Amino acid sequence: MRRGMIHPGPRADQRVQARRATLVPIKGILPAGVSVMQAVGDLFAAHGCRGGMLWLDGVTCDPMRYVLPALSTDGLHAAWYSETYAPDGPWVIESATASVGQKNGEPFLHCHGIWTNDRTRDMGHLLPFDSILTAQAQVSGLGAADTWFESLPDSETAFTLFTPVNGDRGRSVLARLLPGEDVITAIEALAAEHGILHANLHAVGSIDHIRFTDGRRVDCLATELHFTGATLADGSADIPIEVVDITGEIHRGTLTRGHNPVGVTVELIIETKGQKA
Repeated sequence: MRRGMIHPGPRADQRVQARRATLVPIKGILPAGVSVMQAVGDLFAAHGCRGGMLWLDGVTCDPMRYVLPALSTDGLHAAWYSETYAPDGPWVIESATASVGQKNGEPFLHCHGIWTNDRTRDMGHLLPFDSILTAQAQVSGLGAADTWFESLPDSETAFTLFTPVNGDRGRSVLARLLPGEDVITAIEALAAEHGILHANLHAVGSIDHIRFTDGRRVDCLATELHFTGATLADGSADIPIEVVDITGEIHRGTLTRGHNPVGVTVELIIETKGQKA
């Protein structure tokens, strides 16, 4: 029998938290010799943005530090993280999405992705303060000056999580989907609420026991994922993802409707097509 995550705190009444946002393109070069966090924070500051999302494809790190999703052993959280992975040698990020925002008044990010050292391909949750760029890298993303993700305590999950704050103007949306909400139907309902029919969808988060449209399943409570080329067309969402489970196995597929509940959180940008971004 499928058993969903049971979180320790009271269930929040509002199951999707969202703010309107005006997005601008983020483009630039991350310099070598600094942490991923320092480089990304400086890039967003140079664009006058406090939050958004950035794609780190092509970035090389040495050291590379990351964790996998894991089952909780503390008797409180519904899921947790593995011990830190600290592999030798440079690693190239193949595909990764970073939600960028603020924590205690400083830049912060939450990144899931895939990286390789030419022999091994791994996926996980990047530790951005401990992963150091070994070569400069061209990156791109989306930023917002007046709306961002703020790292805030969440009583339902007992985690500190990115939550959209401030702003609330613009054609696009920054959002957080809360535990148990079906990813596809929640996104479609949110887009409809804001009058959005066509958009690019970008996200980082977790799903509890994943179901793909081709019938494959990831029967795991704790996962780490990001969207890859997800779109909204005529109000209908098509969401391919890359995801890793607690064993380190990487899965790729397209989410099926009605059977993919959020695990801990999904941080989402609905980038309305046709706007400057």
